[in-house]
Amino acid sequence: MIHAQNLVRRFELKNETVHAVRGVDVDVAPGEVVAFLGPNGAGKSTTLRMLTTLLPPSDGTATVAGFDIRNEPVEVRRRIGHIGQGNGSFDGLRVQEELQIQGRFYGLDRGTARVRARELLDQLDLSEQADRDVARLSGGQRRRLDVAMGLIHRPQLIFLDEPSSGLDPQSRANLLEHIRRLHRQEDVTIFLTTHYLDEADAVAQRVVVIDDGRIIADGTPDQLKSKVSGDLITVTLQGPEDLPTAAEVAGRIPTAHEIEPGSDRVAFRVEHGDTAMPELIRALDAAGLVMRGAHVQRPTLDDVFLNLTGRSLRDED
Repeated sequence: MIHAQNLVRRFELKNETVHAVRGVDVDVAPGEVVAFLGPNGAGKSTTLRMLTTLLPPSDGTATVAGFDIRNEPVEVRRRIGHIGQGNGSFDGLRVQEELQIQGRFYGLDRGTARVRARELLDQLDLSEQADRDVARLSGGQRRRLDVAMGLIHRPQLIFLDEPSSGLDPQSRANLLEHIRRLHRQEDVTIFLTTHYLDEADAVAQRVVVIDDGRIIADGTPDQLKSKVSGDLITVTLQGPEDLPTAAEVAGRIPTAHEIEPGSDRVAFRVEHGDTAMPELIRALDAAGLVMRGAHVQRPTLDDVFLNLTGRSLRDED
């Protein structure tokens, strides 16, 4: 569905060349849900704008839905849906009018556009808002309307650029559930950019990580997490005087590493944390130490990025 080779984008700003994308190779198969993950400024949106024909590449090639993005942009656009970061709907229309007009733009006749609009309003829980002015929708409702507009012409592939940016947690969770459901019902390929780790983890079958304009990792969320060396165990103790003994006890676990004492706790990584925890509890008890709490955390996508680059995905830089 997407085949990109050595995509490059340069910008000239104040007599200086800025390399936004530095040679991206990416393939997406039909039916996949792929999250394009990276910190702000990594090149996610620039890559997406090239793939959707909104921005010509400085170098490299790509086909989207079987058509060349340089030479056949109209054929690409006919087969994709694109939901950008801003709202694409018009305040002065009612919800169902907006959808029907979008369908007409894509060549649907009036009857087909009307039926398709009703279908999408049902799927995205917007039926009760069908006759409401777009301007009166909540942020989450308006975002779902944007998704409906991108699906009105039954595209083979839908691009979602930071789909839940600016939404409150409840609206974000609601939107993600709708995206999962639409993938099942519409049999559509989904390519989404995000810097929300939980979003990529919850929705994507595959995660492609970009940093400084280059792809640095590609795999399923579990495959990427397996590259981080172990689960994180954190043990909170009665007092700071117990830390040296607790660190020594943790060091006896065969696969324990990266042991880091804190003010009242010891954290370390270990393979199969759930299995290691009972052994740790017994050893601490035998050493006469009192635990106030213990926690096992599997690696996150932020741990993956930290492991690859030495910094956090959440860093604004």
